Amino acid sequence: MGFGNELIDEVAEFMQARIMLSAADLDLCTELDRSPRTAGQLAADLGLDERATTRVLDCLAVTGILAKETGRYRLTERGAPLSSLHPESVLPMLRHMSCMWANWSQLTETLRRGANPALAPVIGEKDRDVMLAFIGAMHVIGRGLSRQIAGELDLSGCRALLDIGGGSGTYTMAFLERNPDMRAVIFDFPGVLELARERIAGTPFAGRVSFSSGDFYRDELPAGCDLALLSAIIHQNSPQEHTDLFRKIHRALAPGGRLLIRDHIMDDERTSPPAGAFFAINMLVATPGGNTYTLAEVQAMLENAGFANAQLIKSGGRMDCIVQADKP
Repeated sequence: MGFGNELIDEVAEFMQARIMLSAADLDLCTELDRSPRTAGQLAADLGLDERATTRVLDCLAVTGILAKETGRYRLTERGAPLSSLHPESVLPMLRHMSCMWANWSQLTETLRRGANPALAPVIGEKDRDVMLAFIGAMHVIGRGLSRQIAGELDLSGCRALLDIGGGSGTYTMAFLERNPDMRAVIFDFPGVLELARERIAGTPFAGRVSFSSGDFYRDELPAGCDLALLSAIIHQNSPQEHTDLFRKIHRALAPGGRLLIRDHIMDDERTSPPAGAFFAINMLVATPGGNTYTLAEVQAMLENAGFANAQLIKSGGRMDCIVQADKP
């Protein structure tokens, strides 16, 4: 940011982040992708203040997200993924990050109290916009990673996948694509399953996927599958919530079934992978009891729930660690 001190410049990056998040909240890049406009025209079209809009658009031009020519702003190639019209748009992830901002702003008070006094949920169905942002963000993160992970796992003996908290079906589709004899059940909130049905309808996987609605904190899981997937779930849970959920999965799985857990799995010092250490803060400010966990902690909770042979079968730094455990 040009303060002349590397550490200060690093901290000051929050300014650029906040500008981009507000632009995502208001969908400015999509609007300018549809048609370049002056700040006054865009402000009038969206019901915004022209002076404030001009300053934000100027900053987006400084960062190369927009180009400004004779007072008109247009979206650049660099900024194109911030438009909802882009085939690989990252806009849902930015909207999710904007939802996260309120919780992160409470970190200082969380340090004092041990819990966020103004916790704002970023998942669930009470606020549909928040839910849509979260599910969209998970698809943005998962669309490439899911195929990579599915390609690295030997699931040739598995016939039925239970995708718990499966969102819009990103991992389900990747697993089915890789394993043509597999079918799947996606378990999630009813509103989330609407998104999954829309995304899967018309794909080659539509006839191989069924849907089961519920809340895995309160409801039992559909029985009979021989493979269960917990993808980016365990970090939001407390140890007791883990034990309860693992026991439900154990009850639902067929004998000889397998559980796969995708998440950050921390080393014993809790500093690697680095992204997992930062994500633990996200869980501190965004959940009542969530965290990132070590392999030993996950193994102990799985064994307490009746699973055996819990082991880390893949490590990584992008929330792509995989723990596997068996139901005897």
